[in-house]
Amino acid sequence: MTSPAEPRVRVLICDDHAVVRAGLRALLSSAAGIEVVGEAAGGDEAVALAERAQPQVVLMDLQLGPGTDGIEATRRITARPDAPRVLVLTTYDTDADVTRALEAGATGYLLKAERPEELFAAIHAAAQGRTALSAPIAGRMVAAMRAPRPALTARELDILAQLAQGLANREIARALFISEATVKTHLSRIYDKLGVDNRAGAVAAAKEQRLLP
Repeated sequence: MTSPAEPRVRVLICDDHAVVRAGLRALLSSAAGIEVVGEAAGGDEAVALAERAQPQVVLMDLQLGPGTDGIEATRRITARPDAPRVLVLTTYDTDADVTRALEAGATGYLLKAERPEELFAAIHAAAQGRTALSAPIAGRMVAAMRAPRPALTARELDILAQLAQGLANREIARALFISEATVKTHLSRIYDKLGVDNRAGAVAAAKEQRLLP
């Protein structure tokens, strides 16, 4: 008498490129113990499908074109009771992106260059609530634990990103919906953490430490 088949991990794919979604669906369909239950081309669609299709794992790209991006979609999906796990699958590997994704509730962070076997293993790990990280990212996190980098908050990273675009304090305040005084306070803390004393130095140090793309 044969034993019943093990339950499959239900996966939702979110990527704004149709060719990528088709490739992932074909790849995952060939894997034992994985079932694709839906595809989304954008963040809002992913949030809605995550509730309707009830996947166990959502494969989430970060850059999704106009509208809700992968970070915000992750935050909204993981905020629900009995939420699925979100596994980021992207080409972006900056520490700033990793930090934002994990703070938004992602269980893991993989690069699209991963081998299929690594992706399959990460999906199963995520379904069980275990963290899955690409080897380069995991290696950087271990290195950071041995030689800690400045612990910038998500808001400070946002302001750094605006600085890198050459925006003045007033423009940053307008873009982030905060006061100019708040921007100045954050800048002072950023300078202290990065060991610099001006805007150009902050941007240069942030890029050197992979806090910015």
